[in-house]
Amino acid sequence: MIFAMVGTNETPFDRLLLALDAAAIDEEMIVQCGSSSVQPQGARCIESIRYEDLGEFVRQARAVVSHGGVGAILTALANHKHPIIFPRLHRFAEAVDDHQLVFARRLEEAGLITLAENAEHLARTIRAPSTAVSLKLEADPRLVAELREFVKESLAGHPGRSVPSTA
Repeated sequence: MIFAMVGTNETPFDRLLLALDAAAIDEEMIVQCGSSSVQPQGARCIESIRYEDLGEFVRQARAVVSHGGVGAILTALANHKHPIIFPRLHRFAEAVDDHQLVFARRLEEAGLITLAENAEHLARTIRAPSTAVSLKLEADPRLVAELREFVKESLAGHPGRSVPSTA
């Protein structure tokens, strides 16, 4: 079974759902489709999924496909899945910036995810055998510092918004 999720963003993520449809995968597919009206052919589409159920879908899946949200990626990794990430992009008005792409590229460099940047790559990656991840999740002080700096830079110019000084 393939489990795909677009996240809880109110902006539809039709590009991912159209890519899943174009992949023409002959396998059970469950898709958390959010506010999108696109439904991949043959997929069971669910608008939103309770977190308790999300983990179960991830555990049952042969392949997990997701947007590039931190929570979705960590959920897949915590359940020993090597997720395929298809990030939301600013140029398609799917996100306010390309933070999901930046994050996904870092995780791919670390060998934790597979990044699919277009529909053709997504289709090939879904068809490939899946690999399990054995990972102990803990905060790396360097990553925390880097994320804190990124957030500070992102919030610069937004009066009244700040990031706490401690992790």
